Amino acid sequence: MKKIEAVIKPFKYRKHRLIMKKLGLSILFAAICISRSWAGDEPPTIESNKNLIELVQSHADYVWTLVAAALVFFMQAGFAMVETGFTRAKNAVNIMMKNLMDFSMGSLAFWAIGFGIMFGGTSTGWFGTSGFFLSDFEVGGDPWVLAFWMFQVVFCATAATIVSGAMAERTKFAGYLIYSAVLSAIIYPVFGSWAWGSLFKGEGWLEGLGFIDFAGSTVVHSVGGWAALAGAIVLGPRMGKYTKGGKIKPILGHNMPLAALGVFILWLGWFGFNPGSTTAANKDIAMIFVNTNLAAAAGAVLAMITSWTKFGKPEVGMSLNGALAGLVAITAPCASVTPLSAVVIGAAAGIIVVLSVLFFDKIKVDDPVGAISVHGVCGAWGTLAAGIFNIGGTSAKIIGVQLLGIGACFLWVFPVAFLMFKLIEKTVGLRVSPEEELEGLDFAEHGGNAYPDFEVSSHGGVGSYMGPGSPSATGDPVGQFKPVQQI
Repeated sequence: MKKIEAVIKPFKYRKHRLIMKKLGLSILFAAICISRSWAGDEPPTIESNKNLIELVQSHADYVWTLVAAALVFFMQAGFAMVETGFTRAKNAVNIMMKNLMDFSMGSLAFWAIGFGIMFGGTSTGWFGTSGFFLSDFEVGGDPWVLAFWMFQVVFCATAATIVSGAMAERTKFAGYLIYSAVLSAIIYPVFGSWAWGSLFKGEGWLEGLGFIDFAGSTVVHSVGGWAALAGAIVLGPRMGKYTKGGKIKPILGHNMPLAALGVFILWLGWFGFNPGSTTAANKDIAMIFVNTNLAAAAGAVLAMITSWTKFGKPEVGMSLNGALAGLVAITAPCASVTPLSAVVIGAAAGIIVVLSVLFFDKIKVDDPVGAISVHGVCGAWGTLAAGIFNIGGTSAKIIGVQLLGIGACFLWVFPVAFLMFKLIEKTVGLRVSPEEELEGLDFAEHGGNAYPDFEVSSHGGVGSYMGPGSPSATGDPVGQFKPVQQI
């Protein structure tokens, strides 16, 4: 045994020395490399540290802005779900196509013309005259224009798609495509340049007066809402919506769970819409997140209470629109009011949206999803509230500027949109034939069927209005679908 140990011990010793030698050489080599690296670099200074911090902040701004843009883009799915759920099954494919084309046509129109009008250089403050076709971007230059354009184009698409719901179930697809391109290229960008032009290279007359609309209660939502009002008036109501005696005959939506899913998607997307409008990764987004959520919650609760009081039941369509109304209303003041004010603003919007839906129905403006009330009316309320509840204090001047902005938006958008829809009506046509409307736009306009395994049945009755798409309006608990055997 001792002989074996005598043989092994020197071998272990030599092996240990070899390992230590290699380790020492490795440490020495690393030390030489590090010393040479230090010798070749200048020592850090206050200025170099500042530049590095600014670089990190700039990269964070890019990431946050583009992530927020992705959230706002996802709102297109939310709008599609809400509009489809609040309308009849025979028009579901048409709704999807309109939402798809709003973003697709809108992206191209905003790239070619709209962005330049909205954010290009200007000497008048009325509209931009440069930056068309993203000509401000240069290879190797500052790419911020690309990130900024991406964030702004999803806002433009939001304004365009608002109109889809108000004009649902009776609009010619070709005529709608023309509208979508014109709103994205001209109507939305012109007013946007007045209020937001200085965010890039422009300088709008309205923002120069101190107009407050941080994320677009008026710039985005009221623009879409007032265009929707013009479109609904030119189109006229759906067949069977109002009786000869003037009574309202509810036309039920076919899928309230789908509409609810859409509202939750929109609620999520608004966390990109409002906080993302900082276009900067900073601590300001915390209060904006909180205000956005509180206003939506208050809007949903107060709309539920208002519908419960008026109709005797907590109505789901009104409650869902109440959440959206709260979100629209807080969009302008989200960065400039306290959380308590956000609750008040959202709660008021929840009440306003119910009363507004009933008002437009009473004057026979047929809006299947309540888009005019949610976006037009509550957008105006939110813009006014930005002045009333301004965290830095309010004044008659501040409120006056807010009212001026609200009025300027309506006086620009509604007449221009009305004339545009009239021109479309006289040329390519705006409304489908009565036969096509009865048959459904899915087949008549697209040759498709959203639910091939179901047979669509038509039913409805006269009752007190209970909100968009609600079966409680007629007391008929039966849905619009009868399952049939697949052939």
